[in-house]
Amino acid sequence: MNKRIPLPSREPSAFDRRPVADFLREVREMYLADRRPWVVGYSGGKDSSATLQLVWYAVAGLTAEQRTKPIYVISSDTFVETPVIVDYIDENLASINRAAKEQGIPFEAHKVVPELADTFWVNLIGKGYPAPSTRFRWCTDRMKIRPANKFILDRVAEFGEVVMVLGSRKGESSTRDQVLKAHAVQGSRLRRHTTLPNAFVYSPIEEFTTDDVWQYLLQAKCPWGTNNTRLVAMYKNAAAGECPLVVDTSTPSCGNSRFGCWVCTVVQKDHSMESMIDNGEEWMEPMLALRNLLASTQDPAEKQKYRQLKRRNGRLAEKADGSSIPGPYKLSVRQDFLRRLLEAQRSIREHGPDAHAFLISELELHEIRRIWRVEEQDWADSLPRIYREATGGELAWVRDDVTGFSAQDGEVLTRVAREHDVPPALIAKLLDLERDKQGMSRRAGIYEKIDQVFREDWPD
Repeated sequence: MNKRIPLPSREPSAFDRRPVADFLREVREMYLADRRPWVVGYSGGKDSSATLQLVWYAVAGLTAEQRTKPIYVISSDTFVETPVIVDYIDENLASINRAAKEQGIPFEAHKVVPELADTFWVNLIGKGYPAPSTRFRWCTDRMKIRPANKFILDRVAEFGEVVMVLGSRKGESSTRDQVLKAHAVQGSRLRRHTTLPNAFVYSPIEEFTTDDVWQYLLQAKCPWGTNNTRLVAMYKNAAAGECPLVVDTSTPSCGNSRFGCWVCTVVQKDHSMESMIDNGEEWMEPMLALRNLLASTQDPAEKQKYRQLKRRNGRLAEKADGSSIPGPYKLSVRQDFLRRLLEAQRSIREHGPDAHAFLISELELHEIRRIWRVEEQDWADSLPRIYREATGGELAWVRDDVTGFSAQDGEVLTRVAREHDVPPALIAKLLDLERDKQGMSRRAGIYEKIDQVFREDWPD
């Protein structure tokens, strides 16, 4: 690895200043400097792969007696990653664990996932959250930062302090460069984590250019058995960059990334998915169509078509000029999104490489159904019907222990409420509240909850 392949680059190579052996020596020194365990962020992309590979070779060069502290490799699965990428990362995590055991080095690979209440579809289809945008990027914290931070904090609780090893590089963004500088620890290559106490960050490839990353990956054999030329092919097909493991809000959006979420609407167009389709992955077309539909709902002229007036707290909100601030998606819109999502899932199973691929899990479907029933007074219990019509199948739906209301009950309620000039949704909420408390010996807080319903804005 001392002989460098000449590659066209506008930036001076890090290897002109330091040979790879120096970087390996530095990693070994950092590893041996203290007893703090390492947590390596791995997304499957080029930067995180180069980082993990560099750390692996450095630690493998130590004696068995020196390899005493664990190195955890974590990869984030948001449940809305491209199915091909999910398979690729799963294969790599399995290979990492297998190779680490065979080679006797202290690596453990783990996948971190969001809580059910924090998944993309539970929030967007279930609760009606609008498609993420630069002004309301609600997805990153829930689906990426929280799962990764939970893993890190668990290790902090176990060991006292940890070191996060990330594939951050200088020059990726001005904001990121400011973060690197602002949290640097004087006299050390470490910097403090932006939000987590007792967590430090180390970036061994900080000086690498993009060409340096590729040069290292193509010249040094992957130590856990993966062929890095496959990674090159994936980037060529996508014509895009990678989405790093996100551990704070300073990380830029990865909507154009081959390794980002296929539903990302933070960017205007998903050039990565479009490029993949142009390069032979036509089975992804239904996914791109749904992603573009979600993006179209951000158009200010179209928001009233898709969104409710009331926010999730039941109140109306206005801007300074008196115009209304739209709330969550209408239930009918969410139902349409779900139908399209299930149809897309059926399509990719029929035409894609994996007949068992899923875009939404059964647990998410059950949770969305519960939210619709409880928060939206979906007395018709529409989700099982939508699932049946879109997929031709059935799931083991949970039956209510307490007698529930039906679609016919809803029609009667609507007719009677309108005769008395009362909002049907108000009466439906009160009935659902009473039903929820039915059978309890102490119905604590019932009057406060009733008061909350009455305090909601009822514009009709």
